[in-house]
Amino acid sequence: MKAFITGATGFIGGNLARALIADGHQVRALVRPHSDRRNLDGLPLELAIGDLDHPEQLAEKIAGCDVVFHVAAHYSLWAKDSAAIYRANVTGTENILAAARHAQVKRFIHTSSVAAIGVPVTGTSATEETQTTVEALVSDYKKSKFLAEQAAFSAAQAGLDVVIVNPSTPIGAYDVKPTPTGEIVLRFLQERMPAYVHTGLNLIDVEDVARGHILAWQKGRTGERYILGNRNLTLQEMLQILAQVTGKSAPKFAVPHIIPLAVAFTDEMILARYFGKTPQVSYYSVQMSRHAMYYDSSKAVRELGLPQSPIEGAIEKAVRWFQTNGYV
Repeated sequence: MKAFITGATGFIGGNLARALIADGHQVRALVRPHSDRRNLDGLPLELAIGDLDHPEQLAEKIAGCDVVFHVAAHYSLWAKDSAAIYRANVTGTENILAAARHAQVKRFIHTSSVAAIGVPVTGTSATEETQTTVEALVSDYKKSKFLAEQAAFSAAQAGLDVVIVNPSTPIGAYDVKPTPTGEIVLRFLQERMPAYVHTGLNLIDVEDVARGHILAWQKGRTGERYILGNRNLTLQEMLQILAQVTGKSAPKFAVPHIIPLAVAFTDEMILARYFGKTPQVSYYSVQMSRHAMYYDSSKAVRELGLPQSPIEGAIEKAVRWFQTNGYV
């Protein structure tokens, strides 16, 4: 089978491309003319040079493929990036859905995010049935992922065979950018994390996320969404695992959220906006950390057979990859 991937140069997309190739499938990856292609180095795949801005050209590039994996997204929590976020995540999704319909692909896998599901009620884990509204979401990134997911649902209702996957917080190798979770690992390795805040997240090995995409293609029900997650952990628990893996000491003190909120507000809203300083932490990211982002992936495990590899191994793979590739 031939698969078309957007976002193959990224963290999830790069791991997905590797998994598809390992399974014996042909891969055609959409890449921008000047994109960072380190994640694709040495892979036996076909490059389609282009972007998501021109649906008529996209249909030509998709032609002949059996499935589209739309993984590409513009991830940013900086307020100044709002226009680019909506253009890439919402308009870009609408464009490739239209192109896939024109190219008559057999199935379309849309990579959404748990960000589109919303924040679970305190003390619970959100499921695919959890509902939110765009107004209730914090940050333009979360709002854009919600709107993009709505476009995917609409395309499914209009007759395109669409399955939606919602990764939680992947961790592992090939985190080139790196992601916010990768940044936590790097800060820990570089001993730049003297304290932590009380928050929680759902971690999953990025290789399991890649496998979840393939399983969604093979087994997913049209018009359904599947949370690709694994283990709910507090940030303190994640740091303790990092300590076990690296032999370094985990931070012992928690700080109240008001302190990083004040720092982030000063950094982004004042120094960055008026003095051009590059902010070190996003105000939105600190706001989001006030709530534990816990999710239940049992539907994907039950219906797709989503793997649940040990998180300790995924964290160790992330650490070794960063060390081997000169990030530390």
